[in-house]
Amino acid sequence: MTAQAGVIDGKYEVVRELAREGNLTLSEVRAGEGVTRRLAWFDIASPADRQGFHAYRTALRAISPAGLTDVVTRPGAYYAVWQPVAGMPLAEFAAQPRKQEETLEAVRALADQLAEHRYALPDADVVVDGREVRVAYLRPAPPERTAEEAARLNASALAGLNGGRVRRRRQPGAWLTFIPGLLLLGGAGYLGAQAAQIYLNPPVRDVVAVTGKGAQAAAESLTRAGFRVEYALGDASNVPIGAVIRQDPAGGTRLPVGRLVTLTVNNPPSLVVPRLEELTVAQARAALRDTALTLGQVVRVDGTLTRTPEGRIVAQVPEAGSNLQRGQPVQIMVSTGVRGQDTWIADLTGLSYDAAREHARAAGLVVNRVVERASDAPEDTVLEQTPAPYVRVRVGSPVTLTVATTRYTTPSRPADDLPLPPPVTPTTPPATPEAVPDPVPDTPTTQPLSPEQIPATPLTTPEGTATDPAAAEGARTVDFRYVFPSDLPAGSYTISVRDAGGEREILAATDSTQLAGATAEQRGISVTGDVVFVIRQNGVEYTTVTP
Repeated sequence: MTAQAGVIDGKYEVVRELAREGNLTLSEVRAGEGVTRRLAWFDIASPADRQGFHAYRTALRAISPAGLTDVVTRPGAYYAVWQPVAGMPLAEFAAQPRKQEETLEAVRALADQLAEHRYALPDADVVVDGREVRVAYLRPAPPERTAEEAARLNASALAGLNGGRVRRRRQPGAWLTFIPGLLLLGGAGYLGAQAAQIYLNPPVRDVVAVTGKGAQAAAESLTRAGFRVEYALGDASNVPIGAVIRQDPAGGTRLPVGRLVTLTVNNPPSLVVPRLEELTVAQARAALRDTALTLGQVVRVDGTLTRTPEGRIVAQVPEAGSNLQRGQPVQIMVSTGVRGQDTWIADLTGLSYDAAREHARAAGLVVNRVVERASDAPEDTVLEQTPAPYVRVRVGSPVTLTVATTRYTTPSRPADDLPLPPPVTPTTPPATPEAVPDPVPDTPTTQPLSPEQIPATPLTTPEGTATDPAAAEGARTVDFRYVFPSDLPAGSYTISVRDAGGEREILAATDSTQLAGATAEQRGISVTGDVVFVIRQNGVEYTTVTP
């Protein structure tokens, strides 16, 4: 919208254009009930134009012109509305032979206000109504105007007011002005005498005993009694933080009013709050006692979301690592247990074993069996899981993970230890006289034997005894690896290997406290035939691992 035609904001009907300068268009508009106004419309096309308008609005707010009725600042509409103001133009006032002193001072004050915003008197339509100076309209100042130029314009405008005589303001009752001065002088003398008397002979009062009170309350008691108070910091274990440990002078001492009383306030050094999550209330109380802190409010909360067992701490306030002073409390939130008895586990395939184990723990399940399988997938990658993904199971149920191992297996015997077959000796089968052909000179009489015709030779050990080829093929070495869960049930555990030759123990009885979260691993175990490793808890099979 422009200010040249139409209706602006639905309330100002443009009658005609009065002037245009730069991005400013001054128009005559008709407001409600036929009232005529002047509207200064600003075309804002750049950030510099917008900045210039805001500077103009700031100057308007500073001088509060009598002719200004409305200022609008919003995207697409930047304008000011002016009304006529009655009074004598400033030029006519300057031509008068006698001028009121109050009016001249008001004009100078207006010039100072305008100069603060780089405006000058020539920018304003100033009228004088009696002894009051009013601004009927203010034109925007050029953006390049400096403060020095504004001062020069004001000085030139004010010089035109110097002609003629100045009528001084009257001071009615001026001859009585000395009376308040006499009264003030007499009062000051009396008060000074009283102050000197109090200073030289101040009243003496008992110092209030404030030991053990809070610092603020103690200071208020002493200041009400007329004493000055100064704080000092101290450290005492049997006094609340912020309470007065001692005072100097002591309570009951008679002391002139206005003297200084020093209060030593308990302010012990800061302590680091320990981590209490997943501890019991008793364990938390002991941990706080060891760090000179106290157990605050205990709040019972549902532990379903965090899968926190009943009686364990879910959160603490303030959090671990924060700073508190000795004796301050720490609030804890204790789980009331997991409400649901069922849970579910996500799809763990493709995850590493450690990541899958953490997912299972978060779901309230326990990984108690790991099956290794040769695969091209990265080592320890989960290939299968039991229970299946997203199947609801009981909280605390066991989880079996099948993880990948490398396909390469070390040979059970070095290749250079294998016996080689004996050299082949050509033999000639017997022939009948009828089948014997006539000898041909330089022609071989025998044919090479096929591999099937080579006689088999038994394998021999270094000692020379024959061995069963089938048994030799079944002999090999395997590796064993198993990660015990961190929440391993209490008990004594053993590990045995079972193959075609029977069962033998590879790990003696070990307590669960040493195995929880640990990895049992042994490489190069000699076995024959099918192999399975058996882990027993207190003599009862706990789980099995197939290499």
